Amino acid sequence: MNIKDVENLAELAKIDLTLNEKEQILKDMGGILEYIKTIEGVEIGEVKPKYSTYNIWREDKIEHRDFSKESIIKQFPDSQDNFLKVKKIL
Repeated sequence: MNIKDVENLAELAKIDLTLNEKEQILKDMGGILEYIKTIEGVEIGEVKPKYSTYNIWREDKIEHRDFSKESIIKQFPDSQDNFLKVKKIL
């Protein structure tokens, strides 16, 4: 990577950089690329998964459900005049 690469990136990003900033970015990018080379050189061997992966989700099925007003009122603990009664909350 060189100054011309940094200038091209700055142009793509639509930012103006001073020569000092370009040199600093070039230095930082050099460090990043060296670190990547170090990481690429690491031998990891064969990796075995700890857990087996499988789909735990169920298949989508259309199920008919009866949610009529009467069935809900019948299941609710307290109702009056077709209204559900709940505790007062202040």
